[in-house]
Amino acid sequence: MTDVAFLIDQLFSPAPGGIGTYVRRLVPALRQADPEMGLTLFHSRFGGLPPEAWTRDFPRVELGAGIRRLYPEWTLLRRPSLPRSLAAHHLVHTPSPAAVPPAGGGQRLVVTVHDLAFVVHPDLFPRRWRLMYRAALARVARSADAVIAVSRHTAQDLMRLTSLRPERVHVIPLAGSAPVPAKEVDVDGTLARLKVQRPYVVFVGTLEPRKNLVRLVRAYRRLAARGFPHRLVLAGPMGWGSQPLLREIHRAGPGEVVLTGGLDGEEAVDALYRGADAMAYASVYEGFGLPVLEAMSRGLPCVVSTTSSLPEVAGEAALAVDPRSEQGIADALELILTDSALAERLREAGRARAARFSWERAAEQTLEVYRSLL
Repeated sequence: MTDVAFLIDQLFSPAPGGIGTYVRRLVPALRQADPEMGLTLFHSRFGGLPPEAWTRDFPRVELGAGIRRLYPEWTLLRRPSLPRSLAAHHLVHTPSPAAVPPAGGGQRLVVTVHDLAFVVHPDLFPRRWRLMYRAALARVARSADAVIAVSRHTAQDLMRLTSLRPERVHVIPLAGSAPVPAKEVDVDGTLARLKVQRPYVVFVGTLEPRKNLVRLVRAYRRLAARGFPHRLVLAGPMGWGSQPLLREIHRAGPGEVVLTGGLDGEEAVDALYRGADAMAYASVYEGFGLPVLEAMSRGLPCVVSTTSSLPEVAGEAALAVDPRSEQGIADALELILTDSALAERLREAGRARAARFSWERAAEQTLEVYRSLL
């Protein structure tokens, strides 16, 4: 196989977002699928060295001191030349449109696009972000030899909103992380550390407007008014535009809605899933919806949206609701929490559904894209 450069940066916090999870899972799977492939990880000093736990077998090249980060401000406002060592690679793969390298290196370029929320729902993003990501997407449409979309829905958005032709777009779904063995998960200890009391309904992800969390909190308040003892746990780092959510949480009353912040490792996420009675993931828009797969793989019944990619990911293994309906979200949660036969059916169907997605398959399909270009 040929030499591939993988551009990475700012993806290695203890609780990475979707792109960070994508890199952490895909890169080792690529090495396992093709041990002969030369794969070099390029990152900036701003992001620091990636964790040794999964990168010890990969050569790494640090970008120059003048390059602070591979994010929209860098790619749009100041795009210096990348190191000469990048030119030694036949192909460059960047996991985000925000990190497309300058043209002219002669390599083939693969870009992964996770969603187009900033175009489809511009009202859910700050103006500066919208402008930067639109420019980044236009550059991808001009420069990329192949674009990987993480769902059919994202692929359809790409072809509808850009000049990309179908032959340049490849759908390669993501996969959830394997559950941590039960004996290695201290559920009670983790819940105590996070100040989470059973029973509860959980959401996992970055707390930002497109996750529809204001409506979820209102739906939860309807549920609590019906006498349910459950708390609502919102697990993940605080994103932008959090003030309306914080105001709604305040109205719910002390201790009813629990904010855990970013979670420090897979064991903590596993413990939250295992301790919950249901997951609520009624986003307005998702490019994929990775937490849903991860929750289902751990036997957690889920409520998801009828919109964007979530029906494609969850299939018939979750209850789907209109994300604009607070009543609908509350009713779906009540069904799961009161109908034990339904909850058990969703647990079994969810495990089977999640098993259909794998990082091994994603790596093989990604390698096919590489080979088609070379």
